[in-house]
Amino acid sequence: MPERDSSTSYFSGSALIRNEPVQARSTARLSGLLDAAAAVIGEIGYERLTTAMVAERAGASIGTVYRYFPDRLAVLQALALRNYERMLDRVRTDIMDPAHEDWRGALGAVLDRTVEAYRSEPGYRSIRLGDVIDIHPRTVAETANSALAGAVFDALADRYGLTAGEEGRLALQAAFEAVDGLLARAFALDEKGDERFLTSARETLFAMVSDSLDA
Repeated sequence: MPERDSSTSYFSGSALIRNEPVQARSTARLSGLLDAAAAVIGEIGYERLTTAMVAERAGASIGTVYRYFPDRLAVLQALALRNYERMLDRVRTDIMDPAHEDWRGALGAVLDRTVEAYRSEPGYRSIRLGDVIDIHPRTVAETANSALAGAVFDALADRYGLTAGEEGRLALQAAFEAVDGLLARAFALDEKGDERFLTSARETLFAMVSDSLDA
């Protein structure tokens, strides 16, 4: 089976950044702008974010913001992509952790990692992987949650020799979509996460995938 492109396929088709940084200074400036955007989103939500707010929080000129981003939607999309890529890297590391003896332990660690992002990543509760904002091309075949779930499935299959195939992949994708809604509810009114919904998210995750992944 050919390797799937799970890093940027969901975000392809749109120009995220005007000028891709090639120098350390430019990379740091871009990172600072995204950090500023995340901080503002964490305070007021993504709906009210403006490029002027990003510039002010970053201590930069509005021209610097427009050097990298054509508009506020590009800022949101770039931040969502960064969230996605960070999460993808972290969960792959978690899955390869030798402390997890089976796929259940590894998948539980993936959920824990997601909960940690809600609690500690500025703006993550609002924007997450970007599925909550309607800024992606209509030609995209799957959501960011489903793309991440597919990558997790591939990593679990490689690590633990799962033979569930496409049925298992679909089950995990459906579970990730359901869990995303439960986690959003868990953190809607509680910065630490409502334990009732966090428990429900864990139970739902394993209930939806156990039959398929154990096959």
